[in-house]
Amino acid sequence: MPAALLNLGSVSIERVEESSFAALDPFEVYPEVTAELLAANAQWLMPRFLDAATQRLILSFQGFVIRSGAALIVVDTCVGDCKARRRPGFDKQRWGWLARLEASGVSCDAVTHVVCTHFHVDHVGGNTRLRNGQWVTSFPNARYLFPRLEFEYWSSPAGIRALERTGDYMTDSVLPVIAAGQAELVAPDHAIDARVGLRPAGGHTPGSVIVDVQSASQRALLLGDVLHTMLQIRYPDWSTRFCMDAEASRRTRRAILDSCADQDIWLLPNHFPAPTAGQIERCGGHYLWRYAGEGTLAGFPGSST
Repeated sequence: MPAALLNLGSVSIERVEESSFAALDPFEVYPEVTAELLAANAQWLMPRFLDAATQRLILSFQGFVIRSGAALIVVDTCVGDCKARRRPGFDKQRWGWLARLEASGVSCDAVTHVVCTHFHVDHVGGNTRLRNGQWVTSFPNARYLFPRLEFEYWSSPAGIRALERTGDYMTDSVLPVIAAGQAELVAPDHAIDARVGLRPAGGHTPGSVIVDVQSASQRALLLGDVLHTMLQIRYPDWSTRFCMDAEASRRTRRAILDSCADQDIWLLPNHFPAPTAGQIERCGGHYLWRYAGEGTLAGFPGSST
């Protein structure tokens, strides 16, 4: 079993990466980006967060494993393998995330809970795998905890219309879980056990949640897509073009950053490159990010990476 990324009292958190690459054009992601602004931030963004050759933002696609007593919890299941997707970088890939999860010491059969923080293509793909031409659940003994509001939205006429634009990942990655009887539609404050629970974090999607881990007076928040890239540490009011309610997303992000700054609280944004976990510090009117196990800071021009 690999060393945990974080140990919080009796709870451990591990990360299992599916891929990490220069995935997104910043002009696609953020409406506010200009060439001048990107150039002004290039020194601290490169090479860790921005690829010099392509000028694309580097994102990690990963899932997390929480071990809490008898609970073995997987949070977000990445893009998945063999799935037809509209984004070329995701289409019919074979990254082998489930095999990597097993190699890390997590038996898919032993997983007790699967949490999807929201229903976007890169957070639900590993829910299912292809067997004899059929999509079957990847974790046969797990309860899949789906935020009720999230499921209801993507099953509504508005959600179905949205899927027509993005591509239909519900049919191969969510609906088979429902058909198998393994899904549990839960409230946004659902408690998994005394140490691990969900918290509402709407904005990016209508029913987005984060996962709150508290043990032995220590705390970590698995943020899903509350933060996409390090640019949002420097510019926390920026919401992405992928956010369905930009203003609600902004409020959620601001509230989390403000409440966690200068506190002993670990944040795990789903797409931050390794080692992913970090803490927020205030510096004047800005925030800084300090990665777990590192003394360096990132978050505004002149900061060290």
